[in-house]
Amino acid sequence: MPTFVNVLLIIIVILIALLIALYFIGTKAQKKQALQKEQMDAIAQTVSMLIIDKKHLRIKDSGLPAVVIEQTPKYLRRSKMPIVKAKIGPKVMTLACEESVFQVLPVKREVKAVVSGIYITAVKSARGGLETPVKKKGFFKRLFKK
Repeated sequence: MPTFVNVLLIIIVILIALLIALYFIGTKAQKKQALQKEQMDAIAQTVSMLIIDKKHLRIKDSGLPAVVIEQTPKYLRRSKMPIVKAKIGPKVMTLACEESVFQVLPVKREVKAVVSGIYITAVKSARGGLETPVKKKGFFKRLFKK
């Protein structure tokens, strides 16, 4: 019996130490994210652009500049992210955007968007209005409706 109590105490101590470490790592990551957000807001510009196409693509296949692809961590290179092909002035550019913005962007229309580097952070307005994504009903709502 005493060995069971000893093993249980060791497991509890390890779990407490793990929770404390995760707390400090989380606060450090949160501060880093706030600093990056401030930097992105500082260089943000409102730009008028014509959205040509939007897709979820892997970073390797997206057509983003090679410098951007090299700077992304290796474990994120295979994940898909929202990519938008847009015409800004005379140039056709490939831009990345936030998921919430990606759902609202209308294709083949002109929009005014807030762009920070090659990242679309917000959409101000669009000719013909913005698309409102249809929210899917949850499993239980569909079940109880029947």
